[in-house]
Amino acid sequence: MSAPTTPRRAPSPTPATPAPPATAPRTGPKNGAGTLDWRLRFALLSVVWGFSFLLIKVGTEAFAPFQVALGRVFFGALALLAVLLVRREPLPRGLRTWGHLTVAALLLNTAPFSLFAYAEQTIPSSLAGICNATSPLWGMALSLVALSEDRPTRRRFAGLGLGFLGVLTVLGAWQGFAGIDGKGTALALLASLCYPIGWIYVRRTLAGTPGSPVALTGAQLMVSTLQLAAVSALFTPAPAAFPLWPTLAVAALGALGTGMALQMQYGLVTEIGPTTAQMVTYFIPVIATAAGVLVLGEQLHWNTPVGAAVVLAGAALTQSRPRRAA
Repeated sequence: MSAPTTPRRAPSPTPATPAPPATAPRTGPKNGAGTLDWRLRFALLSVVWGFSFLLIKVGTEAFAPFQVALGRVFFGALALLAVLLVRREPLPRGLRTWGHLTVAALLLNTAPFSLFAYAEQTIPSSLAGICNATSPLWGMALSLVALSEDRPTRRRFAGLGLGFLGVLTVLGAWQGFAGIDGKGTALALLASLCYPIGWIYVRRTLAGTPGSPVALTGAQLMVSTLQLAAVSALFTPAPAAFPLWPTLAVAALGALGTGMALQMQYGLVTEIGPTTAQMVTYFIPVIATAAGVLVLGEQLHWNTPVGAAVVLAGAALTQSRPRRAA
């Protein structure tokens, strides 16, 4: 649900809130109506991804975490495959490509989606959304080591320090983390760490792979569906029933939060460019927190919004670049 560092040369597989593909052309509209249109879609995308954490929480009330993750990738794959069918676009070809997509599916879908579902069994959806916002921080920390083009700067180090200070604020470190489920929080942070690891892998292995982002992502979700179907069959019993609201929550999480939202994101990237489109990342924890408090009645203490703001400020600082003198 939080976008990691945007790859410069790779297609855009699907994390919870994926970063936009960097290769999309920046051809923003120049008329007022077009501007209003992309802003409305930007707001809708923020709401859809922000509500994803609430939908996960509702889904885990009736289904095992692996089953919530399975439903998510299944309905997401169906949505994208429907788009490909309408466009008459083929799926990717080649054993090498599918092998790399299998690893990408594990890192960007299967593992983080399952971890978030397990985490939300014991932590509020609002806290999961804020933990997800640390993904750009993890991504910057890893890219400084793994990617030669991302060189350390004072600005980036300051952003990392500020962001993780925000995490400590959210968790109430001065109170000894009282009232926070350590295991659930650790799982949510681990899920957020999966995204940048996956993106680094994608940048090193799938850069320049033929195929549209929708085709590559649809294929990746298909692989993740197979992975989670196998894991669910091995480790969880089949659901005894399919209650209405949890079932609808999982279906919406996949079809809307993973399928429709990706299509909307790709359109925004084409229209306004990846830098502006990626700003959706900073609205997600705000909406996730508001949804958890207003819809699920989750408690909100002062340190949660304050810490979330510090996390987002740190993440923004790590992604910013100093202006060059004219």
